[in-house]
Amino acid sequence: MTLLHFVWSIDPEAISIGIYKARWYGLLFGVAFMIGYYIYIAIYKKEKANIKEADTIFIYTAIGAIVGARLGHILFYDLQLYLDNPIEMLYIWHGGLASHGGAIGILVMMYIYTLKDKSKTFLWLLDRLLIPVALGCMFIRFGNFFNSEIIGKPTDLPWGIIFLKNLAYTPVPRHPSQLYEALSYLLIFIFLWKYYTLNFNKLKEGAITGLFFILMFSARFIIEFTKENQSDFENGMSLNMGQLLSILPIIIGFWLFFRKDNKQPFKTK
Repeated sequence: MTLLHFVWSIDPEAISIGIYKARWYGLLFGVAFMIGYYIYIAIYKKEKANIKEADTIFIYTAIGAIVGARLGHILFYDLQLYLDNPIEMLYIWHGGLASHGGAIGILVMMYIYTLKDKSKTFLWLLDRLLIPVALGCMFIRFGNFFNSEIIGKPTDLPWGIIFLKNLAYTPVPRHPSQLYEALSYLLIFIFLWKYYTLNFNKLKEGAITGLFFILMFSARFIIEFTKENQSDFENGMSLNMGQLLSILPIIIGFWLFFRKDNKQPFKTK
């Protein structure tokens, strides 16, 4: 029986005017930050907290996410390539952002912020910030889909997609792994938002951060089984780099959510 599959042939360049070109990934990355910002402001209003503080925190977040994602890709996936061509590290428009690196970058920048402003603890900030981050991850994965990158392994399932624009792989029906992740992150955002709105007056510090780590990185771990490897060194490995990097955040997430001691171990004094 012949199955009907989808063919995806959208040009990764959403806008092209002379020398100016904008790819779908970059545009959706920007949309993620814009929508995330308004959600974060809504949280601060609900908390009756200082809105100017939220603006500053979001700038820190943007810097941490972009720089961390770039450095993460360089260190985790293509270190030798960038050692041979160091100038390529600056060419973000050529692609190469790792979500695990972005997560680390955000954590580092939030810690730096708590050194400057001691009115909020590290975990208090993360508990509020990671809610819009979950939704932002959905838009980023849609960007990957439009760019025909991070594609899935071949599949016989009826929703398999043929990515004609990705010339690195045989044009056969493949798992739309980007959409699997995007849908997962949307559901996680809805869950975290609901959990926050129902519990924000009695919220245990670190609970939302723990749930974020558990849900986001568990989804990533599972969906990685449907993806093609991102680098040649992953071939032959039982778990790929994305899965290996997800194990520790999942463990930390369980510890944060279920810990009985609420002494706020990350509080800056």
